[in-house]
Amino acid sequence: MIGSHIATAAPAGPEPGALVSVGSLPAELSLPGVAVAEKIEYRTQWRSGEPTVATGALFVPEGDAPDSGWPVVAWAHGTTGVGDDCSLTTRTPRSDVEKMYLGHWLDQGYAVVAADYPGLGSEGLHRYLDGKSAANSVVDSVRAARAADPSLSDSWVVIGHSQGGHAALHTAHIATSRAPELDFRGTVATGAPANLESAFTLGVPGFPDPGLWGLVSFSGYLFSGVRDAYPDVDIDSYFTPAGQEILDQAEVLCYDDLDAVAQSVSIGDLPARPMFEGELPAVLADYLAVPTDGYDRPIFLGHGIHDVMVPIPLSAKLASDMTASGTDVDYRVYMAGHFTAIERSMPDTTPFVAGLFAQ
Repeated sequence: MIGSHIATAAPAGPEPGALVSVGSLPAELSLPGVAVAEKIEYRTQWRSGEPTVATGALFVPEGDAPDSGWPVVAWAHGTTGVGDDCSLTTRTPRSDVEKMYLGHWLDQGYAVVAADYPGLGSEGLHRYLDGKSAANSVVDSVRAARAADPSLSDSWVVIGHSQGGHAALHTAHIATSRAPELDFRGTVATGAPANLESAFTLGVPGFPDPGLWGLVSFSGYLFSGVRDAYPDVDIDSYFTPAGQEILDQAEVLCYDDLDAVAQSVSIGDLPARPMFEGELPAVLADYLAVPTDGYDRPIFLGHGIHDVMVPIPLSAKLASDMTASGTDVDYRVYMAGHFTAIERSMPDTTPFVAGLFAQ
């Protein structure tokens, strides 16, 4: 029963995925129709290999688990912000779309594990779109969830949207090598930003507004993370005082609050000099790039043609490059926007995931 679990501290191990603590998730952050709603703390690593502790949520369906255990959907969530108050296991309410989507996978008979990503509600600054760190936390969240609840199977998939689509692809790239004791089956990524390392180097002072929703806020989150990840690079030198203020505000404000501040700032107000100069292009390539090969499990990649947050050419190029490299990718385009692509893709993603678990 939800709320019946008393918070406990598990023996701390140094290895990634070791469970640190488990306790009941507040009712307002739970989902309807679940038997278990818990917050887990577990050990993971930043991209550098430096250890850290991250948090996440575990949801288990009602009813009896299959003989082999509940198959696991690891949910990689979209943008909430980077401050600790923006974590989905602290105060940020789940959107109606996310409630619907996670409820759908629970109704299909899957347990859901939702990582917060390193620094989001835990020690350190969350580095937005740091795919390698996020991937570590997603893989390790599945390990920790199985330690918290032995009814979970070792079979799992990763599903992500938007920022989470980026994280899901990075997760897919390392899943079998990072956790060979688990049975990773494949990936669903919708609305995933890709090729941003090239897109952002187009930035120059006075760059015209391209009409993308949230671009100033997303830029603030991205470059605050880059600034934290590469302290030896003078990231602030690329930004005007107004741009540096957006980066500073991004470290503390969740998305809706930052976007309200960003309404008075245009994207061309942020750069102090061209983004293609100096060390920044190499830094962005290292930090942001989504791998186009090296995947060993199938990938479903979906995108809305009317997406004005993550324009479709970004994922179209990714899909083309993946196909050219021999990656097993199923790329689908929907008459949808950024968020409606989640629901529009469900008639395709549902049998895709079922097929992965049936293998």
